[in-house]
Amino acid sequence: MNPTRRTVLIAGAAAALLPSLPAQAAGKAPAGPPYASYWYPDSLPAGTPGPGITWRSLKSWRPADDADLAFNASTVPLAPRFTPAPANPTARADQARIQSLVSFGPTASNPSQGSPTADYYALTHWAYIDELVFWGGSSGEGLILAPNAPIVDAAHRHGVPVLGNVFLPPVAYGGQLRWTRDLVQKDAAGRYPLAAKLVEVAKAYGFDGWFVNAETGGGDPALGADMLGFLRELRTRAHAEGQRVTWYDSMTVNGSVSWQGALNAQNEPFFRAADDMFVDFRWTAAKLDASGRRAEQLGRDRHELWAGVDVESNGWNTSVDWDAIVPRDRSHVVSLGFYRPEWTRNHLPADRRTPGDFHAADDRFWTGRSLDPSRPDAGDGWRAPAVSVADRSTVTRLPFASVFNTGHGLRWYEKGTVTSEAPWNHLGLQDRLPSRRWVVRTDGQRPTVAFDFEDAWHGGSSVRVAGDLDRPAVLDLYATRLPLARGTVVELTHRTDAGSVDVELAVATADPATPGAPPPYTYHSVPTAGGWTTTTVRLTGLKGTLHALGVRLTPAGGGPVRWRLGGIAVHDTAPTPAAPSGFRVTAASGGDLRFAWNTGPGEMRHHTLHRVLPDGTRRFLGGTCQRAFFAGGLRPEPGETAARFELRAVGELYTTSAPVTVTHRW
Repeated sequence: MNPTRRTVLIAGAAAALLPSLPAQAAGKAPAGPPYASYWYPDSLPAGTPGPGITWRSLKSWRPADDADLAFNASTVPLAPRFTPAPANPTARADQARIQSLVSFGPTASNPSQGSPTADYYALTHWAYIDELVFWGGSSGEGLILAPNAPIVDAAHRHGVPVLGNVFLPPVAYGGQLRWTRDLVQKDAAGRYPLAAKLVEVAKAYGFDGWFVNAETGGGDPALGADMLGFLRELRTRAHAEGQRVTWYDSMTVNGSVSWQGALNAQNEPFFRAADDMFVDFRWTAAKLDASGRRAEQLGRDRHELWAGVDVESNGWNTSVDWDAIVPRDRSHVVSLGFYRPEWTRNHLPADRRTPGDFHAADDRFWTGRSLDPSRPDAGDGWRAPAVSVADRSTVTRLPFASVFNTGHGLRWYEKGTVTSEAPWNHLGLQDRLPSRRWVVRTDGQRPTVAFDFEDAWHGGSSVRVAGDLDRPAVLDLYATRLPLARGTVVELTHRTDAGSVDVELAVATADPATPGAPPPYTYHSVPTAGGWTTTTVRLTGLKGTLHALGVRLTPAGGGPVRWRLGGIAVHDTAPTPAAPSGFRVTAASGGDLRFAWNTGPGEMRHHTLHRVLPDGTRRFLGGTCQRAFFAGGLRPEPGETAARFELRAVGELYTTSAPVTVTHRW
């Protein structure tokens, strides 16, 4: 990989600008904020770390000594997913896949459980992604990164595995060959202790394996052989725990670093020892074609090769030979590996980094210029993923619900009421979101559809449809495989903000006949009223499996229409989650508190924490899928000697348990 693409390494210098954190003894419960974990393989750099940086050795890591493990461990299992009929005739199933290498924050001081800002790369287009790599690492902070829990929870909810990153940087960026030797060291029995440690970390933290990127030059054949042995053991151990390993095309079998841009004799043994390989950006059409054929000769799927596409600097303006990877007129050659698609956030100017601005850019990247995957723009030079790759869905079990929460917001809402004015981000609270954004079927003027952050029913966002409707418009929402029973109902929470519109729920019990065709919907009237309205629609007479959900909006008068969708739920029972227990403050320092609790029996979606103010009102402090939470910067209210906190479990249908409380004296 070219050094100019290594801007993530600058994070080491940027970390010097972050506030200094006090060092914590191993195993001691600190009161400060928890951060995503990062390590060196074994030996540490010379000197002292910069402010806000903690140097750690992976070899000496133990779960029992990890004071932040409860904050960093994912709790959402990897969901199974299916592929519905593609949204357009050019999107294909079971061919090219997409790997996404994303830096969500700096290596050091990357918050474990979100932060008080809405300015965040809140990835939502999971339906096109098959593997997410938690990118980062630097010679001045640490080289091995474990993804933080919110990212893993959101990805798993959408069926996407997440890999931690092992990055051995080029010498030009501070890489030291001793760190590579540390990683592949053997014990007296000839085993690789760091391979075992990596698998142990992934298991404890709940993510899905490792991306191994060895780019420190100066090695020899002996080191190449050790790396190959290490990779083989890592994969064997990983598979035993349901994990996977991806290799980056960098080190060759002779131990040197030479990016091939292809699968060839120089890196084939590493590919054979891994589950797949990221092919460096030096590929050409001929190299990729030969690489695909070589993979098949090895008995492997050619789509286990990710052709790197560097979008860090130019996003959808990047010049790409798309026909070398995902040609329109023949089978896909290999898969796609996007390097740094968080460009969709990072390229925005400071005064245009609102959540709405970000999602508009992100939709443009993943869907294409048309902003409708059912009708791609043939003249768009950017071949967006939705044009070539079929989307997937995880909506397969009852109950199912969504309040269209994207995982960040300008404030927090509960039943249409603001319970916190603070901006926030926390991907673990993200819903399963519509995968086809946004498919609108109409013979008239197409309205605009977008996530909106100025109002919501619950969480931080809702779906807003706006425009001069002159004909009925059908908005596709979810591809599903939900079993229908006699008592199955759909609940729709919505509000009309301007104009007059008739609303109908659209349901289909079969897939479209051909890719790009509309689902065979039937329509059910949904009454409207002033303000937020929740309507229950009984699916009487429908049998089998629910395949698609949408809404049809029909203008009932003249003028522009603004209609907002706040929530949807499908269920035949409405269980209430069990209350947590053992709610306690585990550490405190001034207004910084760490909380912990035990989960109740049965399933829950996440937990919410509120502060009960002296006048009896409740203020939302945050939510998490974990069993621990950090709240920082709290202050006594006037005359208050003790603060009271309430914790609730939240179920899939957003029903809540009875609260449990704890009091903290100031």
